[in-house]
Amino acid sequence: MTFLKLAPVWTFLLAYPAFSQSDTLARGKYLVEEVARCQECHTPRLADGKFDDTKWLKGATLKTQPIEEMKGWHKTSPDLTSTSRLWERWKDQGILKFLTTGLNPNGKPADAPMPMYTMRQEDAAAIVAYLKSLK
Repeated sequence: MTFLKLAPVWTFLLAYPAFSQSDTLARGKYLVEEVARCQECHTPRLADGKFDDTKWLKGATLKTQPIEEMKGWHKTSPDLTSTSRLWERWKDQGILKFLTTGLNPNGKPADAPMPMYTMRQEDAAAIVAYLKSLK
């Protein structure tokens, strides 16, 4: 009987564990690199096709182009690291808004080929923490 009264508390604790800063960075790294695969567009490649680790998420020239011309299609991707112009302009709150709503601080979606993300707040915060750790 007592267990039934405590079950909702245990469910809550299992569903929402307290994350340390290192857990948050690891979660952000996982979301950036394994789920969203941001490096595919935001990291240049070497001649052998491997990512240039010295320019990780520093922006790159996109190798993919639409078959037909598309208005607003970008041929380059921006630097996502904490020292970039993007961070100077958008700050943490702008990046969070973009990741949770798909809209930039001016209320507009990103131009193609950038997808429109609508992430959970805690996932977006983990991504911001990870990107801020990159110089």
